Amino acid sequence: MSRKPMVRPGGRSARVQEAVHGAVRELLAEVGRENLTVPMVASRAGVTPSTVYRRWGDLQELLSDVAVERLRPEAAPDDHGALPADMAAWAEQFVDEMSSPAGRAYIRDALLGDPDGSNAGQCSAYAAEQIDVILARAAERGEAVPEVETVIDGVVAPVMYRILFRPTELGTPYARRLVASVLDGRRPVTGG
Repeated sequence: MSRKPMVRPGGRSARVQEAVHGAVRELLAEVGRENLTVPMVASRAGVTPSTVYRRWGDLQELLSDVAVERLRPEAAPDDHGALPADMAAWAEQFVDEMSSPAGRAYIRDALLGDPDGSNAGQCSAYAAEQIDVILARAAERGEAVPEVETVIDGVVAPVMYRILFRPTELGTPYARRLVASVLDGRRPVTGG
């Protein structure tokens, strides 16, 4: 059974999560993933190992929780004044961030510590929220917009597939072709 921390806004729970997540990020940079242990994380965070085990279950679930939090966008997508420009800029940034070594590691960790699929769903929700912001702005400007799920299926899904299985085919031209395909109402194109 997957244990997910239930965090209340503020309070000790939020402070513990913040301290533990910070310790994980620092230690990953210092000692690497292969040398990371729960006692190391607990010591750095100023909590007991039992606190970490109680909240996260094991190291993989903790790494998964940290990865999901790191995959959360920090800001709304930029507004470039028109849907094609907004979607292209967002897709390019998405490809760059997710296909980077750090992005790949976060994707791997998010999925490995997630037997029930809730982390994948949360990561998908992050992308959907960003897309929804872009589409809502475009609709307010009077532009015709596709459905969020159409963009997920036509841009996000092929990008994630490429990241996981065919990483050599990624890049700005690919992201732009996917966006153009969705906005033109066609099926996504294949190839790099």
